[in-house]
Amino acid sequence: MKLNRALMLATLAVSASFAHANDPKATIAELDSRLGKIGAPRVEGTDTVAGKTVPAIFFGQRKINNNFDVVDGLRKSHQATATVFVKDGEEFVRVSTNVLTPEGKRGVGTQLARNAAYAAVSKGQQFCGPIDVLGTAFDACYNPIKAADGAIIGVSYIGHKK
Repeated sequence: MKLNRALMLATLAVSASFAHANDPKATIAELDSRLGKIGAPRVEGTDTVAGKTVPAIFFGQRKINNNFDVVDGLRKSHQATATVFVKDGEEFVRVSTNVLTPEGKRGVGTQLARNAAYAAVSKGQQFCGPIDVLGTAFDACYNPIKAADGAIIGVSYIGHKK
């Protein structure tokens, strides 16, 4: 009887852990926490990403453009896709991502589609829900990234493949 109870509790713990691991809101919170531990977000100067000149987004002293440590770490720990976008005019451009194009290359330099997520983050709001990312369906969350003065300077994204 004690063994059955212990087995049941262990099964519940594993199930809860798995459910939490695939919860988009929990995963985006982890991405934002990892970025926040590096330092405060800011835009300074420009950088070349996939042949395009875009603003350079930093967290603390670390430039995120073309730096894949954080997004790759999230894939490893949560089996999630992750991206950091920088605001460039009215667009949000992928500058760090583990999202792959159909050709199998990182989707850096591509823009956030004009969809429900774009509308929400442009207003400074979170978006969580089903979304198509470069042709693949995901349960996703997007959060605006704001500078110290409150200006929206980018977007963080995570997605769990449907």
